[in-house]
Amino acid sequence: MARQNTSGYESKSTPFVCREFPYSRLEDTSPTIHNPAAVVGFAAANSTYDWHQLTGTIITLDACNSIAMINIARGAAYYHPVRNVRTYAGNAESTFLQCNIGIPVYYDSSLTMPTGTKLSFAPSDQTHYMNPLFGYVWWGEDEIPDGFSANSNPYPLGSASVGTTSTDIVILQK
Repeated sequence: MARQNTSGYESKSTPFVCREFPYSRLEDTSPTIHNPAAVVGFAAANSTYDWHQLTGTIITLDACNSIAMINIARGAAYYHPVRNVRTYAGNAESTFLQCNIGIPVYYDSSLTMPTGTKLSFAPSDQTHYMNPLFGYVWWGEDEIPDGFSANSNPYPLGSASVGTTSTDIVILQK
């Protein structure tokens, strides 16, 4: 199949600004549909804040032409797995953070990341290179069925003392 489409994918919102990027312009040059993506070369240093880089969620892949269609819309919300690593010591994960609403999430290409996981809470990778901000942890509609009741709130998730990967975390894209 030359083209894969996101049909019925777990999107939580409607902002939709899709742009095509060659695989060669992505940090992960072997992209997978539905995964987060970070575009290389579309970045600018900001002296006050972190490194800004274009990020989004892969919607369509055209394998014949090596093109990825990426939703780069600010405010789009998608389910993604997130690793709870916060800092690295050399090539190893060092500190961890519980997953909670509003925590910044970064595109992390560290070699310690589990297969298929591209996001973490670490502002820099294992080589101390700044990770691009991808978005923020946000509510899933099924997590607050009765309007922010304490009984339906699953947060915080995971552990602050050991590395875990939480699946199906809603990420609000920056």
